Amino acid sequence: MIVLMALGMLIAVAVPGISEAARIKDIANVGGVRSNQLIGYGLVVGLNGTGEKNNAFSEQSFRTMLNNFGIKVDPSVRPKIKDVAPVIVHADLPPFAKPGQVIDVTVSAIGEAKSLRGGTLLQTFLKGVDGNIYAVAQGSLVVSGLGVEGADGSKVVVNTPTVGRIANGATVEREVPSAFNIGDTINLNLVRSDFTTAKRVAGIINSKYGNGTATAVDGVTIRIQAPRDSNQRVEYLSQIENLDVEQGNEAAKIIVNSRTGTIVIGQNVRLRPVAITHGGLTVSIKENTQVSQPEPFSGGETVVVPNSNISVTEKTGKMFKLDTGTTLDDLVRAINQVGMAPGDLMSVLEALEQAGAIEGELVII
Repeated sequence: MIVLMALGMLIAVAVPGISEAARIKDIANVGGVRSNQLIGYGLVVGLNGTGEKNNAFSEQSFRTMLNNFGIKVDPSVRPKIKDVAPVIVHADLPPFAKPGQVIDVTVSAIGEAKSLRGGTLLQTFLKGVDGNIYAVAQGSLVVSGLGVEGADGSKVVVNTPTVGRIANGATVEREVPSAFNIGDTINLNLVRSDFTTAKRVAGIINSKYGNGTATAVDGVTIRIQAPRDSNQRVEYLSQIENLDVEQGNEAAKIIVNSRTGTIVIGQNVRLRPVAITHGGLTVSIKENTQVSQPEPFSGGETVVVPNSNISVTEKTGKMFKLDTGTTLDDLVRAINQVGMAPGDLMSVLEALEQAGAIEGELVII
């Protein structure tokens, strides 16, 4: 790939035609082996006056917590809960996680709490999409953000003080069922869809374990025959994921980021015969305000008269011609000779795409 940056139009060119082999484990995932999202609602206590104001759901949560400990609060009493904050707790449960293992959790305030610094998360149940509890979280928060506020309303906020993390803050209570040891096959799913890569992965596996071992189902999935014994299956997959395979070339694309001025051009991009010229037209308007003073004793009034000076400057544009099959190196060389700015280059690329002169896809983000 090459990258054109807005600062000084920095250009880096990758050598075309060179493709390096990658391990299968770096470009594909095992079907069904994935993490699962967990979420829960809880309370953070011990805040130094930066917690929740007295709103309905925070008060209800506080009362429910006290009721769980056998403490009854009269409905007419409104507890002050400025040291308490309702939060959402979420985590990712890794594949094959077993009961008793621990995972990290992220805690985020959902009310009007100003900061979670110094708080402690009370026991919170983390549920999966099926509604079952898979982990229980509790512990002291680590908050990197900081927020302070003065009596006059001025305040300073660094990072985000209403989000914190608890390392190893949740204990796994339930194992997610896995289909890894079920059936006679294993599916490998490519991270990026590519028919050529899928074919090559199946080919390299068949060359090592025999024809018919692997089949490319589509541009993503490669189905592999596998032993049913779990120990043999793990050993078998360990060998397969460390095989080297040469990936297929990426599709020809030009990525233009209009916000940052970054332009990325793939090495497979080609241009059809085209002639390009690009010039700059600058219009400058300068306002010179003048005062009109009447003659003495004329009875007139002093008025302000606007005086606009408009100038037009046109920069001479250079024309260059690109022949059939123009490569990335040729395009970069021509751009450097003309001396285009990134903004001008974006306009040229859009015009080339509209003219059908680009053999590839122009993506503007």
